[in-house]
Amino acid sequence: MDVQITPRRLSGVITPPPSKSLAHRYVIAAALAAGVSTIKNLALSEDIQATLRCMADFRCQWEWQGEDTLKVWGCVNKERDRSGLPRLDCGESGSTLRFLIPIALALEGGGEFTGRGRLMERPLDPYFQLFDRQGVSHRLEDGVLTLEGGLRPGEYRLPGNVSSQFFTGLLMALPLLDGPSVVVSTTKLESASYTSMTMGVLERCGVRVRWSPQLNGFGVEPGVYAPFEETVEADWSQAAFWYAAIALGSNLRLRGLKGQSSQGDAAVVGHYKKLSQAGEVKIDLSDCPDLLPPLAVMASVRRGTTRFTNAARLRLKESDRLVTVARMLRALGGAVAEEEDGLTVYGVSTLPGGTVDGANDHRVVMAAAVAASRCQGPVTIRGAEAVRKSYPNFWRDYEALGGAVHVL
Repeated sequence: MDVQITPRRLSGVITPPPSKSLAHRYVIAAALAAGVSTIKNLALSEDIQATLRCMADFRCQWEWQGEDTLKVWGCVNKERDRSGLPRLDCGESGSTLRFLIPIALALEGGGEFTGRGRLMERPLDPYFQLFDRQGVSHRLEDGVLTLEGGLRPGEYRLPGNVSSQFFTGLLMALPLLDGPSVVVSTTKLESASYTSMTMGVLERCGVRVRWSPQLNGFGVEPGVYAPFEETVEADWSQAAFWYAAIALGSNLRLRGLKGQSSQGDAAVVGHYKKLSQAGEVKIDLSDCPDLLPPLAVMASVRRGTTRFTNAARLRLKESDRLVTVARMLRALGGAVAEEEDGLTVYGVSTLPGGTVDGANDHRVVMAAAVAASRCQGPVTIRGAEAVRKSYPNFWRDYEALGGAVHVL
């Protein structure tokens, strides 16, 4: 789907959708619990659909109660009478893939994982190196990753500068084993807020995980996931796009966001304040790389130069976001230089508008839509349907705030 946006400042009150990061964790924890859990304020983005689809392959059952409440019957005590490995379609969700790989080994002795887009090209080496030491076989052929073997309690060492998703997958899987384990980061742990979020969910389910500064890692005790009832809070990652619209001159008020949130992307508030001032600014994205697209839009028309650093991991997302965000800004008339691990954005007085390739990346599409509110001429976005991955109602909300969107 391609859309054309007629530039117009946005105005109104907006509640961001539920946090996708928390929703993944709650759905998985509920599926692993010994009992029935209830998750409220759950939105069915394509990524959450992928996680639910995979948990069904583990014999988890659920039913909807109203539009946004999910009742989940855990699968942990179900009989394992399967012949062959479960086949798990992760769509384009990196969280689903990386979270469920160790869980499949713990529950089923392996699995066959598939996906779409760039998903099966995204790095999995930290897991593979662990599995080689554990005697777990793995092969990736024709877009299908096949794993066979089981996890054993013990020490797991992996780098912390690739993705915190590997840590979350292990922290959620290791309590299912019959002995204690340790997960050690061999480098500085980046995106640490996401592992803190995982620990919070595990604690909510009665699972014992502790952080040890001496080890630079986590101690994990075996245990049983307890059922729970929780409400998914609003998503700071998506709120960041509306903050970008405000920075570009729109009159918006955000509601439903939790101030003291475990979401690392709540850092957008501080970055927004920095970017609202003139002068040179440097922003370290090591703990919040997903904020680059909206922050780059904020930086595009400010008075000054903005350097975004420690964002090399963005090359491994749905698109190479250092490339695609730079291309998006240039297509609209912005000035940007791509660096090895980040971007340098040079503020300009106006954005003429133009045509943007959405690159099958939801965050690039939403960033371009927000940038359009400040452009002088029309903005065409190709592949605008990519927002379904994380924010299915984005275009509805955009128009409700006064945005002028025409489907081509």
